[in-house]
Formats: sequence, C-alpha cells, structure tokens
Amino acid sequence: METRVSSATKEVLITAAGPTVLIGERINPSGKKKLAAALKRGDIDAISREAVAQVAAGADILDINVACSGVDEIAMLPKVVEKVMAAVDVPLCIDINNPAALKETLKIYHGKPIVNSVTGEERSLNEILPLVKEYGAAVIGLTIDDEGISQEPDRRVAIAHKIVERAAQLKIPPEDVIIDCLALSLGADSNVGLVTLEAVRKVKAELGVNQTLGASNISFGLPDRHLVNHTFLALAIAAGVTCPTVDAAKVGAGVLSIDLVLGRDRFAQRYTRDFRQRKRQKDQKN
Repeated sequence: METRVSSATKEVLITAAGPTVLIGERINPSGKKKLAAALKRGDIDAISREAVAQVAAGADILDINVACSGVDEIAMLPKVVEKVMAAVDVPLCIDINNPAALKETLKIYHGKPIVNSVTGEERSLNEILPLVKEYGAAVIGLTIDDEGISQEPDRRVAIAHKIVERAAQLKIPPEDVIIDCLALSLGADSNVGLVTLEAVRKVKAELGVNQTLGASNISFGLPDRHLVNHTFLALAIAAGVTCPTVDAAKVGAGVLSIDLVLGRDRFAQRYTRDFRQRKRQKDQKN
C-alpha cells in the first residue's frame, strides 16, 4: 500500500516496504505557550523558523495546527500554510477540525497534502471526506466514533474499516487513507499501549493501509518521557505504523536505528550517514 503526498516540488512515499516517514508535530500551539502567543500576535515568522528546524531535524512531512483560543482559524490557517510552503519543500499535513478553515487552506495548497483528520463520527465523515475527495488529498482516519474511544482493539479496527469503506464510496482509494489507532496515556491506564498495538497489528493484517500515531501521547504525565516514547515507537513501527507523528529532533536517530533492525536500511547506509552527520555537528561545536 503506497500513499503518495507532495508539496509543489517534493513527493514523499509512505509504504511499509520503505523507510519510516516522520510527520513533524511541533507546529501545534497545544501546550506551547510561546507558539500560541505568536499566533495570537499574528507572528507567523516564528512558525516558519520552527518549520525549518523540524525539516533540518529529519521531518519528512509537517503537521500544521493553529487551533487555540483567540485565533481565527479560517483566516490564520491559510496564511500559516502559505508561509510554511515558502520556507520548506516538504509536504504538509493540515491539522484542523473546522471544515471552513480546511476548505480555504486546501484551495491554496500546492501539491497533495494530508488532511488531519476524519473520524468515524457521522458528522466528521459527512463534512471532511467530501473535501478530501474534492481536493485530491490523503486523509488520516482516527479510530474514534460517536461512542468515543473504545478500549477494545476490535472496536477500533471496526471504525478503521468504516472510515476506509466510507472513503471508498466517494472513490477515495484506500492508499489515501492513513489510520490512527490512537495512543493514550499509560499514566492513566497501563493497558492502553497493548490495546493500541493490537489494533495496529489488526489494521495492518485486515486493511493493509498506512498508519500513524501521535506517539508521545503514550507518556503524558510520566517521568523520563523520552524513554517511554522510544520504547513505544519501536513496538508501534514493528506492529505496522509507517508514518508516526513525532518531534523529529528527539526521535529521528532512534527511528533510523529501528528501521535498521527491521531490515529497512540496506547495508546500514542511512543510519551510518546520519551518525557521521551528527558527529560532524558535534565536532564543530567543540
């Protein structure tokens, strides 16, 4: 299953047979007071700098979210996306649950973006999928529906089937649907990691579509979050996640090592090249 997304000048291929694709998560004001303040001021230069930093750290795609109190998403999201498109050449993942803001942004996007996201809720399916079809985008499908987030893996898989089937009714191919089986905090329930991993494995076996996860959600509220994140990410990628949503600066080298162990890096070329680059940067600082 190959999902192709693009900017005006660059295409990224997401597939289980290739390297893990990193969706950079940093352009999101949730929990980031400085970014939220910049958005409220209309300072999108700060977002442009963050985009450049994330790509330099290894992000293949950038998730763009401007949702915070006091910000007009319909006006702001297209401005931010235009600014980021001018600053970096990677494809973008447009992260919004406001259909009007999504439509205005899709109108000005150059290439084939990812829409983040649709859910199994009827309102979401009816509002978001037609826009995905109209503008030829790919879409992330969250395994939540009108009854909420289930703690049963099979229920999440059933919602994934529903999203793929409803997309097919609009002639959106399965390769353009990326499923998110949802990572929740282990601090609240020690079984949520197992539930998510089992759902990921079943989605891979039954649907074969590409999958993402907001991987850092798993460690929310815990100490040494990076340790939990890296462990979970390795298990999730092995289970079937092909394009996790992460902070590339924190996990990029770790993902290269995961790909190496999983046989996705011929003769360790990518891993070795990245090591040499990091060593050069370290030597230059010393």
